[in-house]
Amino acid sequence: MKKLYHFRYRHFDHMIIMQCLRWYLRYPLSYRNLVEIMEERGVDVAHSTILRWIQHYGPIFAKEIRYYTRPTGGTWRVDETYIRVRGKWKYLYRALDQRGGTIDFLLTHRPSAKSAKQFLRKALLQAGRCPNSINTDKNPAYGIAIEELKKVKILKKSVKHQQVKYLNNIIESDHRRVKRRTRPMMVLNQFHSARKILQGIEAMAMVLKTRNYHIRHSVKEQNTFIHKFFGTYNYG
Repeated sequence: MKKLYHFRYRHFDHMIIMQCLRWYLRYPLSYRNLVEIMEERGVDVAHSTILRWIQHYGPIFAKEIRYYTRPTGGTWRVDETYIRVRGKWKYLYRALDQRGGTIDFLLTHRPSAKSAKQFLRKALLQAGRCPNSINTDKNPAYGIAIEELKKVKILKKSVKHQQVKYLNNIIESDHRRVKRRTRPMMVLNQFHSARKILQGIEAMAMVLKTRNYHIRHSVKEQNTFIHKFFGTYNYG
């Protein structure tokens, strides 16, 4: 049976794991904050254990939620923000449609035309369709990446590249959601683990944008929605 498949051989009950996963990805908590909260509930769990849960289940969560997303809009807003990993700034590329729905995201070491091209390729594959227009900031790397993708016919020649500042207000505002969540983390120590954690955070942000899914605004409905991904619905 698929139910509880992801929790085989785990020492802790699946509901404890799910609770830590939901709280960590949703609220501005550190691992040690969660340790104290769980201790108040009579559960003795190490912060390193919670870290392993987040790294393992975050990517699963991000993958499963894709089956529930609505089709993306034809106008994309693309931008990057900064995330500190091991004391150095890394760059999180993000793309939203005109309604604010998340299309895709990618953590990279540095901003460049190569990184922008890699991200746009990934976003196109995820969206499953070519946009009518892509709005970016004044970073010249985007223009280079878009032209290169047009030359190899990954992007249609008709795709319009815009650099209208106010159109990207929606993604600038959405960056804050991610930044608020990463701020209490103190430090992300490894690039590959940071990618996994950010996958979970972005997936939770997608759930909170309830207009993109067939769920209600209540926390209870959102939690039920998340439990369905892992086969824990109606369990515990």
